[in-house]
Amino acid sequence: MVAGFRVKTTSKTIDKKAHKKNRILSIYDGWLQDILRCPSPNFNQRPAKLDINLLVIHNISLPPGEFGGGYVQSFFCNKLDVDKHKYFCEIAALQVSAHLLIERCGAITQFVSFNDRAWHAGKSCFNGRDNCNDFSIGIELEGCDELAYTAEQYHALMLATEAIMLQYPAIDASTIAGHSDIAPGRKTDPGGAFDWTRYKEGSS
Repeated sequence: MVAGFRVKTTSKTIDKKAHKKNRILSIYDGWLQDILRCPSPNFNQRPAKLDINLLVIHNISLPPGEFGGGYVQSFFCNKLDVDKHKYFCEIAALQVSAHLLIERCGAITQFVSFNDRAWHAGKSCFNGRDNCNDFSIGIELEGCDELAYTAEQYHALMLATEAIMLQYPAIDASTIAGHSDIAPGRKTDPGGAFDWTRYKEGSS
């Protein structure tokens, strides 16, 4: 357990499914190990001598309300094909990223090293400090504000959170926020469907 977070586990790891479910993630040189990497060009260095002490939870779906097409990955890498959907014409020129994306199936993709500054928060403020990108890690959940997230997503999010909190101890339960918390009135994610109690207690 790390700072009030716990993941339910079992000693029965006799098959590959159980082993995957109970695995522990680790971080080396800013990157989660044993997950997919999809390096984004949309990042820069953090300000010198600034602790990473905020974790921000977001949601995203491309096109809005649709999942699984791989368009989020393309968007974060500036490779979104505008011919695939009319909505993409509105956002293709944007340069944004997050550190992690967790898909509906629980698959995790990392786009930017945790040690670098991903471009996920925009205009934002947390505990009186502006420019949250400078000192935060951003995790995108594939989803929408009012659609329930999957059990696989909660489990993957917990695993990633445990690893992040071990590697960056300035992040604790009091410094985990939704995008809506750091940009109120501008952003609403992860929305009413996100179960903060389930996340913080840890669910299998």
